[in-house]
Amino acid sequence: MKDPVLESHPATFAPQLYMEDLSSAIEFYKSAFGAIELRRLNNPDGSVHVAEMSIPPALFRLHQEVSRAREYSPDTLEGTTVVIGLIVDDPDTMVSNAVAAGGKEISPVRDYEYGYRQGTILDPFGHHWLLEKHIEKGKSEYFKRKDTKAQR
Repeated sequence: MKDPVLESHPATFAPQLYMEDLSSAIEFYKSAFGAIELRRLNNPDGSVHVAEMSIPPALFRLHQEVSRAREYSPDTLEGTTVVIGLIVDDPDTMVSNAVAAGGKEISPVRDYEYGYRQGTILDPFGHHWLLEKHIEKGKSEYFKRKDTKAQR
Protein backbone atom coordinates (compact mmCIF):
# COMPACT_ATOMS: atom_id res chain seq x y z
CA MET A 1 0.00 0.00 0.00
CA LYS A 2 1.34 3.43 -0.95
CA ASP A 3 1.79 6.03 1.76
CA PRO A 4 -0.50 8.99 0.90
CA VAL A 5 1.82 11.45 2.66
CA LEU A 6 4.75 10.39 0.47
CA GLU A 7 2.59 10.59 -2.65
CA SER A 8 1.68 14.23 -1.98
CA HIS A 9 5.00 15.29 -0.37
CA PRO A 10 7.78 13.21 -2.00
CA ALA A 11 11.27 13.44 -0.44
CA THR A 12 10.58 16.45 1.72
CA PHE A 13 11.42 17.54 5.24
CA ALA A 14 8.59 17.55 7.76
CA PRO A 15 9.89 19.42 10.82
CA GLN A 16 8.27 18.79 14.16
CA LEU A 17 7.97 21.94 16.27
CA TYR A 18 7.75 21.57 20.04
CA MET A 19 5.67 23.92 22.17
CA GLU A 20 3.21 24.00 25.02
CA ASP A 21 0.07 25.63 23.55
CA LEU A 22 -0.73 23.84 20.32
CA SER A 23 -4.27 25.23 20.00
CA SER A 24 -2.94 28.79 19.79
CA ALA A 25 -0.16 27.69 17.47
CA ILE A 26 -2.59 26.07 15.05
CA GLU A 27 -4.55 29.31 14.82
CA PHE A 28 -1.39 31.41 14.44
CA TYR A 29 -0.06 29.30 11.56
CA LYS A 30 -3.43 29.38 9.82
CA SER A 31 -3.59 33.16 10.09
CA ALA A 32 0.09 33.94 9.47
CA PHE A 33 0.92 31.46 6.71
CA GLY A 34 -2.41 30.19 5.40
CA ALA A 35 -1.59 26.78 6.91
CA ILE A 36 -4.09 23.96 6.72
CA GLU A 37 -4.69 21.64 9.65
CA LEU A 38 -4.55 18.08 8.37
CA ARG A 39 -5.15 16.21 11.62
CA ARG A 40 -4.76 16.40 15.38
CA LEU A 41 -4.47 14.07 18.33
CA ASN A 42 -5.82 15.27 21.68
CA ASN A 43 -4.78 14.48 25.24
CA PRO A 44 -7.40 13.06 27.63
CA ASP A 45 -7.97 16.60 29.01
CA GLY A 46 -8.86 17.87 25.51
CA SER A 47 -5.63 19.78 24.91
CA VAL A 48 -3.82 19.14 21.63
CA HIS A 49 -0.90 16.69 21.84
CA VAL A 50 0.08 16.54 18.13
CA ALA A 51 -1.13 18.37 15.03
CA GLU A 52 -0.14 17.88 11.43
CA MET A 53 -0.19 21.02 9.29
CA SER A 54 0.56 22.00 5.72
CA ILE A 55 1.60 25.20 4.04
CA PRO A 56 1.08 23.60 0.64
CA PRO A 57 3.00 21.71 -0.43
CA ALA A 58 5.16 21.77 2.74
CA LEU A 59 4.25 19.54 5.65
CA PHE A 60 5.08 20.18 9.32
CA ARG A 61 3.97 18.94 12.70
CA LEU A 62 3.35 20.53 16.07
CA HIS A 63 4.02 18.47 19.17
CA GLN A 64 3.49 19.13 22.83
CA GLU A 65 6.78 19.55 24.66
CA VAL A 66 8.09 16.23 26.04
CA SER A 67 10.77 16.82 28.68
CA ARG A 68 11.32 13.11 29.37
CA ALA A 69 12.42 12.72 25.75
CA ARG A 70 14.46 15.96 25.87
CA GLU A 71 12.28 17.51 23.16
CA TYR A 72 11.83 21.10 24.26
CA SER A 73 10.17 24.23 23.00
CA PRO A 74 12.27 27.33 22.25
CA ASP A 75 10.60 29.03 25.22
CA THR A 76 11.95 26.36 27.58
CA LEU A 77 15.42 26.60 26.01
CA GLU A 78 15.24 30.41 25.87
CA GLY A 79 16.46 30.18 22.28
CA THR A 80 16.26 28.02 19.21
CA THR A 81 18.55 25.58 17.46
CA VAL A 82 16.96 25.82 14.03
CA VAL A 83 15.58 28.39 11.62
CA ILE A 84 12.74 27.08 9.47
CA GLY A 85 13.19 28.18 5.86
CA LEU A 86 9.94 28.52 3.95
CA ILE A 87 10.17 29.30 0.24
CA VAL A 88 7.12 31.28 -0.88
CA ASP A 89 6.01 33.37 -3.85
CA ASP A 90 5.72 36.60 -1.85
CA PRO A 91 7.88 36.85 1.29
CA ASP A 92 6.89 40.50 1.83
CA THR A 93 3.21 39.62 2.21
CA MET A 94 3.97 36.50 4.24
CA VAL A 95 6.09 38.48 6.74
CA SER A 96 3.37 41.15 6.97
CA ASN A 97 0.72 38.49 7.60
CA ALA A 98 2.86 36.81 10.26
CA VAL A 99 3.46 40.10 12.08
CA ALA A 100 -0.26 40.95 11.90
CA ALA A 101 -1.05 37.51 13.36
CA GLY A 102 1.25 38.09 16.35
CA GLY A 103 4.74 37.27 15.11
CA LYS A 104 7.73 39.59 15.53
CA GLU A 105 9.95 40.71 12.69
CA ILE A 106 13.58 39.77 13.35
CA SER A 107 14.96 40.97 10.03
CA PRO A 108 13.03 42.83 7.34
CA VAL A 109 12.55 41.36 3.89
CA ARG A 110 15.30 42.41 1.52
CA ASP A 111 17.33 41.14 -1.42
CA TYR A 112 20.58 39.31 -0.68
CA GLU A 113 23.63 39.02 -2.92
CA TYR A 114 23.31 35.22 -3.01
CA GLY A 115 20.06 35.40 -4.98
CA TYR A 116 17.29 35.36 -2.38
CA ARG A 117 14.76 37.87 -1.12
CA GLN A 118 14.15 36.98 2.51
CA GLY A 119 13.05 38.16 5.92
CA THR A 120 12.85 36.45 9.31
CA ILE A 121 10.09 36.40 11.89
CA LEU A 122 9.84 35.01 15.41
CA ASP A 123 6.52 33.27 15.96
CA PRO A 124 4.74 33.59 19.34
CA PHE A 125 6.08 30.15 20.34
CA GLY A 126 9.78 30.97 19.90
CA HIS A 127 10.33 29.45 16.44
CA HIS A 128 12.26 31.42 13.81
CA TRP A 129 10.92 31.40 10.24
CA LEU A 130 13.00 32.54 7.26
CA LEU A 131 10.49 33.49 4.56
CA GLU A 132 12.24 33.55 1.24
CA LYS A 133 12.03 33.63 -2.53
CA HIS A 134 14.72 32.97 -5.12
CA ILE A 135 15.38 36.05 -7.25
CA GLU A 136 17.21 36.19 -10.52
CA LYS A 137 20.34 38.23 -10.84
CA GLY A 138 19.42 41.54 -12.40
CA LYS A 139 15.91 41.63 -10.89
CA SER A 140 17.16 42.70 -7.49
CA GLU A 141 18.16 46.27 -6.64
CA TYR A 142 21.23 44.79 -4.95
CA PHE A 143 22.36 43.15 -8.19
CA LYS A 144 21.62 46.28 -10.23
CA ARG A 145 23.86 48.36 -7.91
CA LYS A 146 26.61 45.71 -8.03
CA ASP A 147 26.45 45.46 -11.84
CA THR A 148 26.62 49.25 -12.22
CA LYS A 149 29.72 49.43 -9.97
CA ALA A 150 31.39 46.57 -11.86
CA GLN A 151 30.94 48.38 -15.20
CA ARG A 152 32.82 51.49 -14.01
